Amino acid sequence: MKIKAISPDESVFLQIIDTIALKPKTLYFVGSLPTERLPVVAIVGTRKPTSYGKEVTFNLAYKLAKQGIIIVSGLALGIDAIAHRAALEAGGTTVAVLANGLDSVYPASHRALAEEIVAKGGLIISEYPPGTPARDFQFLARNRIVSGLSDAVIVTEAAARSGTLATVAYALEQNREVFAVPGNITSPMSVGPNRMIIQGAHPALEPNDILQIIAPYLLTQQTTLNMGSSPVEIKVIDLLKSGIRDGDLLQQQSGYDVSEFSQAITMLEIAGLIRPLGGNQWTTT
Repeated sequence: MKIKAISPDESVFLQIIDTIALKPKTLYFVGSLPTERLPVVAIVGTRKPTSYGKEVTFNLAYKLAKQGIIIVSGLALGIDAIAHRAALEAGGTTVAVLANGLDSVYPASHRALAEEIVAKGGLIISEYPPGTPARDFQFLARNRIVSGLSDAVIVTEAAARSGTLATVAYALEQNREVFAVPGNITSPMSVGPNRMIIQGAHPALEPNDILQIIAPYLLTQQTTLNMGSSPVEIKVIDLLKSGIRDGDLLQQQSGYDVSEFSQAITMLEIAGLIRPLGGNQWTTT
């Protein structure tokens, strides 16, 4: 992957980081640098998300990317990787900001993901020149660029003392919009977002909550076209929206036999209206 260097002043997409502290004079990148300033959202959170955190992160990133929003994150384990992957599956653009030189990928287990981001028109970027290893303090510094490139920052899951909250602090300093996904009050991974909402962050329940603030012109009304094309498909979507995820329970609750149900599941997945979570678990897209 060929590494290029650029001054932020030379790029319409990068000029927004004029507002950040310690603005880098040079940024190094691999991939396709956007030629215009499209809406950008950073999605960040814990490296150890719950099944709830995985689902809401994927859904938000996927649906926002489908609307043309560029998704930014840090290529870390957990929430970051899920956000990047969702944007790719949506056919959208995603940007990964690294805390080391781009001649290596950290974590190494995400090298294939980084290569896919570049192959599908995305961008890997860093303020550190090639040969710079990843150090602890550089991850905190990196977070100011994650938020600095974005119009808004969304936290989906984070513990009370999560490093993710450093990104939020940078976002507030940079006058960016901050969103948090509310969660179960008994879950340690929802303490961070829940407290953020109490302190004034926008609650993020669905993509339109973000779009109406940063890109209201992208708002669209849901139509019957994405509600299923047959009674059994409509029933399955309604059950999924009620919170049922297990395939066997979905079939039982639908009232349809296994053959009709399986056909509906197949058609809904082909249409992109539902997706598998693994282990015979399903969710809407």
